[in-house]
Amino acid sequence: MSDDQDNGQDTGRALPEHGLPAERVLGDVKALRAGDRPTHGGRLFAYVYDPAVPGLDELAAAAHASSAHVNGLDPTAFPSLLAMENALVGAASRLLGGGPGSTAPDVVGSVTSGGTESLILAVKAARDARPDVAAPRIAVPVTAHAAFAKAAHYLRVALDPVPVDPVTLRPSAAAVAAAIGPDTVLVACSAPSYAHGVVDPVAEIAAVAAGAGVRCHVDACFGGWTLPWLRRLGEPVPPFDFAVAGVTSISVDLHKYAYAPKGVSVLLHRTPALRAPQFFAYAGWPGYTMVNPVIASTRSGGPIAAAYATLRHLGEDGYLRLAAATRDAVAGLADAVRGTDGLRLLAEPESTVVCFTSTDPTLDLFVLVDELTARGWHTQPQLSYADLPPSVHLTVTAAVAPRVAEFGPDLADAVAAARAAGPVKLPAELTALAATLTPDALTPELVAGLAAALGLGGPGAGPGGAAADGAGGFAPDATVNALLDAAPPALRERLLVEFVGLLQRPTY
Repeated sequence: MSDDQDNGQDTGRALPEHGLPAERVLGDVKALRAGDRPTHGGRLFAYVYDPAVPGLDELAAAAHASSAHVNGLDPTAFPSLLAMENALVGAASRLLGGGPGSTAPDVVGSVTSGGTESLILAVKAARDARPDVAAPRIAVPVTAHAAFAKAAHYLRVALDPVPVDPVTLRPSAAAVAAAIGPDTVLVACSAPSYAHGVVDPVAEIAAVAAGAGVRCHVDACFGGWTLPWLRRLGEPVPPFDFAVAGVTSISVDLHKYAYAPKGVSVLLHRTPALRAPQFFAYAGWPGYTMVNPVIASTRSGGPIAAAYATLRHLGEDGYLRLAAATRDAVAGLADAVRGTDGLRLLAEPESTVVCFTSTDPTLDLFVLVDELTARGWHTQPQLSYADLPPSVHLTVTAAVAPRVAEFGPDLADAVAAARAAGPVKLPAELTALAATLTPDALTPELVAGLAAALGLGGPGAGPGGAAADGAGGFAPDATVNALLDAAPPALRERLLVEFVGLLQRPTY
């Protein structure tokens, strides 16, 4: 009899009546993982960052395991974690223009769980530094990461979106200046923006913010660990870090191009005084006095130890080599796009992103994404926004470099197949519904009907490109993306909330 039969349990149950052997449990996890996108191999252009360095995964996993049960709640109890966190902050500070001998010698920082937490804390620090402002606001380019909107929502701060030029995909300093008012507590810019990979005019924006007496945060979560190495390689990287006088804080994710495991980000402030409002302290109860630099109280030391080990193993020379390989991969992929009829780069690559759109009405980008997936290339479709067209986003890592030669022919084949298939044709009533339906009009019955029609909501289904594939994973679906693209942003949000709600149901 199998272990399942012996215990009378379903394989997917998290809490069986009788415990299972360790090898069986690990086998179940491996079986579940079989339906995921490939995290290694250079064919996944989103979500994961793979340097293709032999032995690095094993080193990071061992370091993680060594500190997984260490708690960052009290740094005096676990000085090892404090030492590693301070070392990571120091490395990030030095790389981004701070530290001894720089124009920003007093930079301090904190390790967070990811870019979203770093941005939330940057907004919190700016808000709490201005108790005189009853209704604080932040000015953020529309191309800035959605985590700023999340921070504004969580912290009850008003979000003032700054338009970008539809050609350069950047905000102008004048547009930022126009968005700053007496209640503005923070101005943000990207280095680079995630969607298109272009660096905002940080120096000009920071000068405008400084002139208005407002903090300026540079979201370098995506590119902060690559742009400095690209600059050392001779690439024309514009000023974006603490070398720019008006920059007051910077965020950089180590689980991106520092190639550490998820989730580790660093939030830096130019001075301790700027960081002080980031902390939360509370002594108004009979337990221990709580003092937290980040949102979480209990924090596992595993991710911090894994990041520490990764940085020490790769070193500056390793990151320089990885940046060079990534730069060459970006150039090769961009050439493949340029050489494909019907496609154009939405922006000339400046960092580690290749972003392209269609110039041919018969070439549906969402169908192209499906065709690329069928050929083993997992890309990220981006919907249209205002006067910006839909696009395909490729996050390029060092692991992509050996696969670049394969991409061009597969891209050409996928384009030919997408043209032959033709654009997605939504039923007229569905198109009309997407154009006229308001988020408040979505009923559970209507959502369930839409989900069923689009192949969503069952086991293994996924949103945003989403019918279940044969392995139980997420298979991109041009029809789903076409529907979302036809809907205004507010309706897109509500549809995806409802669709994800259908997926996140307990397993009994």
